[in-house]
Amino acid sequence: MKNYHDILFPFAYNILGSSEDAKDTIQDILVKYLIIDKKHIENEIGYLIKSVINQSINVKKRKSKTTATNVWLPEPLSTENADDNINYNEILSYSMLTLLEKLTAKERAVFILKVAFDYSHKEIAETIGFTIENSRKLLSRAKIKLNNSKTKNHIIQKNETHNLKLYIEAMQNGNMSALEKLLSKDILLAADGGKNIKVVRELTSGITSTSKLLLYVYRAFLTGLKTKYSYINHQPAILFYKNGVLYNCQVFEFDKTKINGIYSIVDPDKLKSLSI
Repeated sequence: MKNYHDILFPFAYNILGSSEDAKDTIQDILVKYLIIDKKHIENEIGYLIKSVINQSINVKKRKSKTTATNVWLPEPLSTENADDNINYNEILSYSMLTLLEKLTAKERAVFILKVAFDYSHKEIAETIGFTIENSRKLLSRAKIKLNNSKTKNHIIQKNETHNLKLYIEAMQNGNMSALEKLLSKDILLAADGGKNIKVVRELTSGITSTSKLLLYVYRAFLTGLKTKYSYINHQPAILFYKNGVLYNCQVFEFDKTKINGIYSIVDPDKLKSLSI
């Protein structure tokens, strides 16, 4: 079943935005599949994909109702492991996963199947169990909600790691002017501490406000911590380690050479998979 898990994982993870929930959903489907009568099943992997997608939609609906915080960031997934069998080309960028939180579970599923997996509306309708017209309407509604935002996966720029080194240097030196030069005018900083950790501020925008908050957070919580540069969901990231344990993951979105978005995850539950 290992190969099935690798095939099914991108479908579940893209819809749920959580590696742990995706693994649980896939495990649940595979266990059920082992005990059912399979005589009527002609396409085994097609059946499993359909089952995982619909189960993921149901789980996403349920999770959305219980989310207490204003900002919910996806569970970060390392896309550096070349030896992993998961098809990382099908894993959406971190910025895209965050953007898709604007959508309902079904809108999200339709959008993902169309954009990430290139399904036709006929295939989407057959998978989720509604009409082709419903599929078209849900996709249209999703695009309107996304308000023509970027819908392609992040393309890594050659100078991004260099800019992140300048970012760390500016914070280490408390150099607000140098930090401001790295940020775009549309900079948005989002932070997610989960249920148990209260972040200083969940959402911050604007160069001056963002720079002040970044410097404060660095001085108060990140000074002296070991750092590692990584790629999370196809985007450059900095991992901060406290006493050998992953403490903070910051994922960056760039607009050409400027930092356009920073997603700061400090929720320990969401950092577990990166710590393994």
